[in-house]
Amino acid sequence: MGELAALVRAERLSLADFLEGLAPDDWAVPSLCAGWTVRDVAAHLAWAPVQGPREMLGLLLRSGFRVNRLSADAARRWAERGRDAILAQLRENAASGARPAGTPETAALADAVVHALDIRRPLGRAGPLDPAAFPIVADLFATMRWPMTITIGGNAREAMRGLRLVASDLPWSHGSGPEVRATAESLLLVLTGRPVADDELSGTGASTLLARLR
Repeated sequence: MGELAALVRAERLSLADFLEGLAPDDWAVPSLCAGWTVRDVAAHLAWAPVQGPREMLGLLLRSGFRVNRLSADAARRWAERGRDAILAQLRENAASGARPAGTPETAALADAVVHALDIRRPLGRAGPLDPAAFPIVADLFATMRWPMTITIGGNAREAMRGLRLVASDLPWSHGSGPEVRATAESLLLVLTGRPVADDELSGTGASTLLARLR
């Protein structure tokens, strides 16, 4: 198993272990994905990697070729299969390395890392980011171009234009210009269109970035 595949597997198993320890009510908590519960996000991670082309085409047709609607509708449908089925599929994906056809391993890693934040943060139980996984995921989103940016609610490259993002707790930076400092977790939220509080960002470029994100 290569280093990247090992990171994907570790992130997937870590999330499965975390989910298994949640109380039933925790699964119904709204995640950082607008309109999605913790259960919906977990179901998306469980079954999106193993859907065949025929099923995906059917989902695309039903959604009117709107990718975000497709993901939301599918996640809610899959969530109805229940906690035990979700956990079993997550562990199966970790063992097999499954990912959607044509999707690079970096995208599978990004899905696991970012969606774990979507689940953990609303529950107040965020954990430290893997120092090996974070820069791979951060670089992916910092350089992502349209149309891939459609799924994350905007173009991070535009928001951070002329600014330098610097992680305060892990060795990572990107860009040039007035500095914006934040934890690796907060920077990933910025890079993926998730909300951050004003006091999570500091530095001479923080006010500029916050204004662009609003």
